[in-house]
Amino acid sequence: MSEQKVVIVTGAGSGIGQAIALRFARDGFKVVLNGRSEDKLKKVASEIGAENCLIVAADVSRPIDVVHIINKTIEAYDRIDVLVNNAAIFVGGTIKEVTLEDWNRQMAINATGPFLMIKAALTYLEKSKGSVVNVSSVSGLGGDWGAFSYDATKGALNQLTRALALDFGPLGVRVNAVAPSLTDTDMAAPVLGNAETMVDFKKRIAMQRAGSPEEVADVIAFLASEQARFVTGAILPVDGGLSASNGQPKL
Repeated sequence: MSEQKVVIVTGAGSGIGQAIALRFARDGFKVVLNGRSEDKLKKVASEIGAENCLIVAADVSRPIDVVHIINKTIEAYDRIDVLVNNAAIFVGGTIKEVTLEDWNRQMAINATGPFLMIKAALTYLEKSKGSVVNVSSVSGLGGDWGAFSYDATKGALNQLTRALALDFGPLGVRVNAVAPSLTDTDMAAPVLGNAETMVDFKKRIAMQRAGSPEEVADVIAFLASEQARFVTGAILPVDGGLSASNGQPKL
């Protein structure tokens, strides 16, 4: 077994996932890059260096693809130390607008995907006494207007995190999550590009700006590190102070 630690990052082709992959590479990990677009993953791999990463294009909502990700990782590196479940999609709309297909696809990637990945990786995480970090959202801590289905997936992911932390604690495997708010990614581009909406966001976010993918990645790296060795079951907001408010307006 290689002595160099190994991290799997799902949704690693852009945004927060890309920042996570680059951060772990800087920390000396071998990085398994997963996503559905091989072209995007190749761009990230070019920044890391082919000798330090493995590309596995696959859909985490498909059990057969998840087995493929784990098998390729073990074939290449023979260990898994950290699993970061970052892959997610967003479908907005009210319950009148969101279809059953929308609901099922979003739940499959955002909640079932992490379940499948953790289940498949657990044997190897037990061996390494490793950790799981799930990328949730402040949308799992409270409701959003017109985003009930996305919120439901992130709420499910938060409860998955807490309950698995209880089950895995005796195994020496830690399970935590980060809960970002507005972050400067392609997914958030419509919000970031709307000046009126950004005024409203700045009223709610104490630091009065969007977060960066790198700021989220830094917290994930901490949760996966020995510095957080007694932290499990935590849902850590990375939100610039948004969740510090009780919702009442500034007077």
